[in-house]
Amino acid sequence: MFTAPESTPERKAFYARIDAHHMTPLWDVLGDLVIPQPKSPCVPAQWHFDAVRPHVMEAGRLISAKEAERRVLVLENPGLRGQSCITRTLYCGLQLILPGEVAPSHRHTQTALRFVLDGEGAYTAVDGERTTMHPGDFIITPSGAWHDHGNLGNEPVIWMDGLDIPLIRQLDAGFAERYPEETQPVARREGDALLRYGSNMVPVDYMPTSLTSPLFAYPYERSRSVLERLRRDGAWHPSHGLKMQFVNPVTGGYPMPTIAAFIQLLPARFDGRPHRSTDGTVFAVVEGRGRSVVGGATLDWGPKDIFVVPAWTSVRHSASEDAVLFSFSDRPVQKALGLWREEALPA
Repeated sequence: MFTAPESTPERKAFYARIDAHHMTPLWDVLGDLVIPQPKSPCVPAQWHFDAVRPHVMEAGRLISAKEAERRVLVLENPGLRGQSCITRTLYCGLQLILPGEVAPSHRHTQTALRFVLDGEGAYTAVDGERTTMHPGDFIITPSGAWHDHGNLGNEPVIWMDGLDIPLIRQLDAGFAERYPEETQPVARREGDALLRYGSNMVPVDYMPTSLTSPLFAYPYERSRSVLERLRRDGAWHPSHGLKMQFVNPVTGGYPMPTIAAFIQLLPARFDGRPHRSTDGTVFAVVEGRGRSVVGGATLDWGPKDIFVVPAWTSVRHSASEDAVLFSFSDRPVQKALGLWREEALPA
């Protein structure tokens, strides 16, 4: 759209002189700064759970949860290696906690989500309340909330972490702090937040203290039941199948100010139409098998696999059997700034 003007000897000499003052000519770089449409360095990528699980388990033999603070293998986008990013604004990793272990309590500016992939018996504690983790559960750690993890069961538990680390890093707004003890005191019984905020009611004196949902655990059992009941209406979106957005029950908005989360059902033999949007999106397969054509890449997926669709990249989902996908993106930020865009594409 914008082409750099010819670089003459006189101009080059001028550029060299202003370089000493930490200045550079806009007209030389304008074409890279203001572009006709998004051009992300991210590429389509996929992590098959069966292939990466042995590495996650090996990490469990090499380092303890306490020593590592968080025993996580970061999923790096191949186009952003070394940056701990799965998209330009989002971080993603696989966290392991073994039976009897505790991941110590801390808090930080970054908002986090946990999506449980494998195993039973672990818990996450958030600001004085523990929630038991089950496969398919979506759990939030709000910005600034004390949180720790433990495993009271008899098997390893692995979940996907999603955080806004790259975004906070770009803003230079990150803080972190360790709790004085390994775990925080349990102040409320399990399920308290779900009772208070997850039933279309809130306490009469409730006053929001955060932009994040006060309901921090969204059980998969409930989410799956909703999808199954809604499928009877047969109102399938041509691209998304039956897709629902997780919400903050108090505001009706996104559950986190920087991260949106979704769950969708693709019925057997679903063959979606291609579409694209400006929010790069991370998907985790809860159940079922299918295929997503992302840009020029064909990704065949099954249970517990993870894949990423870069911003403004065509994606087309199909399912060989009933399939459920969880996903998250930076859509709240883009919508708040009036930047988000989506469009259907020709089949």
